[in-house]
Amino acid sequence: MPEKTKSQRRDAEYAEIRREEKNSPRRRNSGSGNVSFRKLARESLLYLIFATTYTANEAPVRRLPEFLSRRLVCGLIFFFAFGALSARCQETAPSAAKPAPKSHDASEKALELPVQIELLETRVRFEANGDSRKEVRTRVHINNELGARQFARLAFDYNRSFQQIEFPLVRITHAGGGTVDILPSAISDQPNPAVVNAPAYQDVRVKSVRILGLAPNDLLEYHVVTTASHHPLVPDFWLDHTFDRSGVTAHEIFELDLPSSRLVDAPSRHRVEIRVNPATPDDVRQETAGDGSARSIYRWQVSLPGASQKPKMESSVEAYQHPDVALSSFTVWGLLQQRFAELFQNSAQVDPSVSAKAVALTQTATKPRQKLEALYRFVSAKIATIDLTLGATGFRLRRPVEILSSGYASPEDKFVLLAALASSVNLQLDAGLAGIPHDFQSQLPRPSLFTRILTTGRIWCDPSLEVAPYGLLLPGLRGKQALWLRKPPVCGPTADCAYALLATIPAELPFAAFQRVRVDATLASEGTLKVKANYMVRGDNELLLRLAFHQSPKEKWKDVAQLLALSDGFRGKITNVTMSNPYATEAPFTVEYEITQPKFVDWSKKPVRIPALLPQLGLPDPPGKAASGAATSAIDLGAPLNVETHLTLHLPAGTAVRTPTGTSVERDYATFASKYQASSGAVTASRHLNFLLRQISADRGADYNAFVHAVQNDEAQEFTLERGEGSSQQTKSENSAKKN
Repeated sequence: MPEKTKSQRRDAEYAEIRREEKNSPRRRNSGSGNVSFRKLARESLLYLIFATTYTANEAPVRRLPEFLSRRLVCGLIFFFAFGALSARCQETAPSAAKPAPKSHDASEKALELPVQIELLETRVRFEANGDSRKEVRTRVHINNELGARQFARLAFDYNRSFQQIEFPLVRITHAGGGTVDILPSAISDQPNPAVVNAPAYQDVRVKSVRILGLAPNDLLEYHVVTTASHHPLVPDFWLDHTFDRSGVTAHEIFELDLPSSRLVDAPSRHRVEIRVNPATPDDVRQETAGDGSARSIYRWQVSLPGASQKPKMESSVEAYQHPDVALSSFTVWGLLQQRFAELFQNSAQVDPSVSAKAVALTQTATKPRQKLEALYRFVSAKIATIDLTLGATGFRLRRPVEILSSGYASPEDKFVLLAALASSVNLQLDAGLAGIPHDFQSQLPRPSLFTRILTTGRIWCDPSLEVAPYGLLLPGLRGKQALWLRKPPVCGPTADCAYALLATIPAELPFAAFQRVRVDATLASEGTLKVKANYMVRGDNELLLRLAFHQSPKEKWKDVAQLLALSDGFRGKITNVTMSNPYATEAPFTVEYEITQPKFVDWSKKPVRIPALLPQLGLPDPPGKAASGAATSAIDLGAPLNVETHLTLHLPAGTAVRTPTGTSVERDYATFASKYQASSGAVTASRHLNFLLRQISADRGADYNAFVHAVQNDEAQEFTLERGEGSSQQTKSENSAKKN
């Protein structure tokens, strides 16, 4: 097929845009309560390099030690995000076989990145009143078709109420000669997909530029200017910047222009402190503005490391877990806590209609916990969550009466409404900003460290999840610290006014976690396996499955069940799936699916061996060998969990069975027992794993390793099936009759 000309390629891309705009799916219908936790589409490589102003939502799961294996967890995360995945720079995977010798040019081509960013220059200027201007100049060399697709659209999130974005220059220099400047008609400004049907949040937007006619070996240059004025939190401001070390950017410049009146040694209440990562290259220059104004300018430059420097870069990965440059006007945690506590407390104003709703929701409740639970269930399930990252609105909060009447809210506004409802029935709720890293004390205080807002009072909860049982949080948050946004205590002239700024989120679940799986299967004489699997879950995997089905349209439920079946070793086609109501959080969540797998066994092979058709019990990995001089950490077993699995397999008449031997292992931190039996025409199998402790000391690694091996050896055992000659002849006759 002949290669397309540039004009043909441009015409095809225009047609693609028209189809995309015509068929663009909406993530939320006005009458739907479904909320997606998928990250927004990033169609260019920009979002691999430029950290957005706001922190992206945390994935809903982390490592789970339960029977729902990592394959399912990864599969469900992929299922949520498949429609919103951005193009990523890909490296060729190394081949298992030893390759034939290749030329130097061939090797470079195999490892070629889609693009090479020749220059990335970022200049940020802050004014004394908190206003700012950010300029980004980029020069990108397109290496191949994948790179052309990645940069076919540049998209930038912004908030129209206090930000503006302009594109002074977007230019293509073609490899064959000639330049093309992108016209203003290629620029679009649309509401963020999460707020399309939420009028109150229409200021949260995405401004994008379509780059048409981009081809391999072209050079793309663009200049983007973002200005911010009258941010809701001025005169406070903060910033994080991390240099690109992926190998995509050859040369990067970062310049920071600050008013000297706001620096840490200046006599101002809103001083600004700059903190530079010790691992950041020290090619920094400080100078005074040439126009005579009292300003301080800092400049850093980083170039792509040479071959001799790469090992050093790779060995210091942990050093780059923090931003290269961070600045904040919240120089101590107390300032940040005080500012945000006042912000949220002042917004939770009680209105007569809000009070009336609170009374109606709690009229049958007699205890404070019952009242809070009733209010939580209403806000969680009946007020739709608008999936905006924390701070996307600039922390501009709505009035509770507006939230109640609209029926939707951002995570921050959900807390505001819940706090106002609780206040109406004389209950006090505080907010907790979560997501602080482990070493928060070494971090410069700033809002960008937080990813979620939680509600704390008598119990910690997260109403933004919509389908989370009362008190059940995402696993990655439990046991961590949160910034406690509570009202300062009233102190007398001699009282000690010191109070805690941070609170520890409970590590324990609000209820006992369990998982019960019952598998009822039938193996037909021709070898077809039909399975009906029923899951009843309470705990972390309950939340995972509730979110999976809640966020998926009904026509995709079989796809979610297929991932669940695959993770448990079942192949074939899902024929039916049912589940309990994800909103019915008072009871455990149940899922049942039916799957058919033809040719599961071949009776002509003797003997036939099959595994016990039970989900694999995914235990936490045993500790690896610690590096020389490295401190050993405790072995994390996760939240205590009781897992029971049971199988009944119906066999064709005349089938003889040899069952494996059961296993029993007991420790103070976990127990495991299995049992296998054969009866007339059926076999049964059961496994019971009970985690009793959350963690054990590192010096018990050998004992835990032995426990894991005992469980894995038991799971590797198989049933042996044999059929008599009469049974085999009958099967052949039945199959022949079916063919005729």
